[in-house]
Amino acid sequence: MSELSKHTIEAIRKNEASLLSAWSANLDASGAAQDTRIGHGELESQTREFLRLFVIGSATGDAASLASNEWSETRTFLEKLSRSRATQGFDSYHTANFIFSLKRPMFDLLQKEYASDPGELASQLWAVSELLDALGMHTIRTFQKSREEVIARQQEELLELSTPVVKLWEGVLALPMIGTLDSQRTQVVMESLLQRIVETGSEIAIIDITGVPTVDTLVAQHLLKTVTAIRLMGADAIISGVRPQIAQTIVHLGLDLQGIVTKANLADALALALKRSGITVGKAG
Repeated sequence: MSELSKHTIEAIRKNEASLLSAWSANLDASGAAQDTRIGHGELESQTREFLRLFVIGSATGDAASLASNEWSETRTFLEKLSRSRATQGFDSYHTANFIFSLKRPMFDLLQKEYASDPGELASQLWAVSELLDALGMHTIRTFQKSREEVIARQQEELLELSTPVVKLWEGVLALPMIGTLDSQRTQVVMESLLQRIVETGSEIAIIDITGVPTVDTLVAQHLLKTVTAIRLMGADAIISGVRPQIAQTIVHLGLDLQGIVTKANLADALALALKRSGITVGKAG
């Protein structure tokens, strides 16, 4: 990667105000300044800070290696900016455009500074372009990683929300399952349910699969693991919501559910749980 000359760095320092103005104009043209997710004052502060770090890094660091210590402050700034953009809901284009929109002002400045030296102009244009491209790519990589972390965290939160453990009666818990079961979700289900069994001292847990669209071998295995974990905690398990189609599927698959109590609906499962607890519920006379 080519390096910026001392003359170029000094020119950037002397023309900082005009560069920031032209850069802001480019950001305005792209719609970044009108976005309500980030304030105009915050955007100005970010452009000013990046240009300052860009000059420091170019003057003291190795342009061929952005991984050097001299660029650490610049990398930290861009990583923080990328994470904030990711959490604010920006896409990768708008995040990278923060860096790439500085190119035109830089090129215009270099054309004025090296108007009489075409060779040096070409060299410095290439150096600035490579450096900004590298910084832009670092921003995109950090943004993508941040977005993946946000998505993973949201998926975990959705899993927790989609597996609520409800206390139906003293000593009776219910876990209504909705959607497809997979290994990750089964793990969340077991952790939530077992924790609630410990907290409430419940002796019966009802797993309602009315909202589970299909039951295949893998889903059945996940259910069996959950039931086994419940029994190891000293509680009994009842599976409710076994519709005719699911019952036929289980038979065709040859799955062994012996020893597991199943009921057609949650009401029947609750009635059985209460009976086991020695409780009789009837209409008021």
